[in-house]
Amino acid sequence: MALTVQLDVVSAEQSIFSGEAAAIQVSGSEGELGIHPGHAPLLTGLKPGMVRFVTKDGSEEIIYVAGGTLEVQPNVVTVLADVAMRGEDLDEQAAEQAVRDAEAQMASSSATELDHHAAAVQLAEAIAQLRVIRQLRK
Repeated sequence: MALTVQLDVVSAEQSIFSGEAAAIQVSGSEGELGIHPGHAPLLTGLKPGMVRFVTKDGSEEIIYVAGGTLEVQPNVVTVLADVAMRGEDLDEQAAEQAVRDAEAQMASSSATELDHHAAAVQLAEAIAQLRVIRQLRK
């Protein structure tokens, strides 16, 4: 029997996944993190990206998160996401349009510093969504 850890991925709206995982990869605020059963306790922020995990039956799943918090305990890993969606539910055309809109906003000479920051956040989220979509195609 493979070693597993309980993984819970939740957003403000719903629980996206709750079950056993043999391996987990997440986009932490300081870079990519790999988590396996027995990982040391950890609490860190998440940047827009993916939660990629292998279930105990060997299947791989990908969930997009738009930031949040990751908590690792000896037997439980919890992802508290600001926004979370299953990778297959992402809209590629909408993400591409969000990239174009954010880039246009950032290039605008009338954009304030606050507008520029909001556009940068939108751009990071849209690029992360496109990465998840492309990862699913592999």
